[in-house]
Amino acid sequence: MTVESTLETVFRMESARIVATAARIVRDVGIAEEIAQDALVAALEQWPRSGVPDSPGAWLTATAKHRAVDLVRRRETYARKLAEVGRTLEEESYDPEPSGPGDIDDDVLRLIFTTCHPVLSAEARAALTLRLVGGLRTDEIARAFLVPEATAAARITRAKRTLAKAGVAFEVPYGPDRAARLGSVLEVVYLIFNEGYAATAGDDLLRPGLCEDALRLARGLAALMPEEGEAHGLAALLEIQASRTAARTGPGGEPVLLADQNRGRWDRLLIRRGFAALERAVEAGGAGGPYALQAAVAACHARAATYEETDWRTIAALYGRLATVAPSPVVELNRAVAVARAEGPAAALTIVDALAAEPALARYHLLPSVRGDLLAGLGRTAEARAEFERAAELTRNERERALLRRRAGELGPQAREKGLPAADRQDTPTP
Repeated sequence: MTVESTLETVFRMESARIVATAARIVRDVGIAEEIAQDALVAALEQWPRSGVPDSPGAWLTATAKHRAVDLVRRRETYARKLAEVGRTLEEESYDPEPSGPGDIDDDVLRLIFTTCHPVLSAEARAALTLRLVGGLRTDEIARAFLVPEATAAARITRAKRTLAKAGVAFEVPYGPDRAARLGSVLEVVYLIFNEGYAATAGDDLLRPGLCEDALRLARGLAALMPEEGEAHGLAALLEIQASRTAARTGPGGEPVLLADQNRGRWDRLLIRRGFAALERAVEAGGAGGPYALQAAVAACHARAATYEETDWRTIAALYGRLATVAPSPVVELNRAVAVARAEGPAAALTIVDALAAEPALARYHLLPSVRGDLLAGLGRTAEARAEFERAAELTRNERERALLRRRAGELGPQAREKGLPAADRQDTPTP
């Protein structure tokens, strides 16, 4: 491995800590990122001559820290800034290696709360968090959310300016402020995972790198905030959902529906981790939170040895509770799927038809997809075929489009009126 490739790998892994350390000193995430880039340039200049240090992450962090201190010193307000960050700043030690791959230190936690501040839009929070915490390049962020690179860059730049203009403190808030901000933090981590687990558009169903970033963040948040039940609930949900990744696509990358997945390919370690996180959510009093309820749904699937053994009545009841604490049309759509399995397609079709006028679902391809499943189960094949065709036109993901068109083809004139297997949408987290 070349020095350049080694540095690229190390920087990807350590960039969040480097930026967070610099941000704690300069109190500006935009300037902190520039300092981290300066440290990267310094390594590119020095490492080819001196060799890669024994602790490359610690070297980069120490270099960024020294540059941040120098910058503060050059400011006229040095004395005030130095008082804010502590009298022993220069002598402060740094642990060069994290204790585990899922660890996130206090500085990174502060960075997450800063990049996920409610003053930013949801799109800006996600872009900035992926950039500074996830370590993704601007072009990677653009691909992740299927926008032009210039759009992604503009979002990130505006987000930094907004944080600076608003004077957002680089800190983990406490009390009511923490409760108000935690929702934004969890929402962004959830958004990142969802985009990786079921890509909005493009040629691939999955974006594993985004799932891994989100899972790492969720684990770190739960570890550093053990009293927050919803932090454990989110970690539980993502652990269990991620456990199915290997089984969700076939050899050619085509989607494999939940009913058809080889459960032997589900990652049992991730499932056990998810169950443990769900227990911690309950112990912390978060059993009734939206993420914990979704994790409980995922746990029902994970406990079933086969698709036929799934406890659909419990899942339907859990979605009913979720609809109470976090009502949304998509939650109702997921509840309809569970009701169809527990009580039959006719009962579920009543729920789905009531959602037809929801503006939020007007362009949501899963609404006609689910309706097509239900109509097929009722033997109304011509109507079902039309719904699958409509869903195929609405989706922007090529893999899902191919699946929906195949479903429509199976319901052609020669198809049987009854007994066609319904697709299952319970394999994706609830948006």
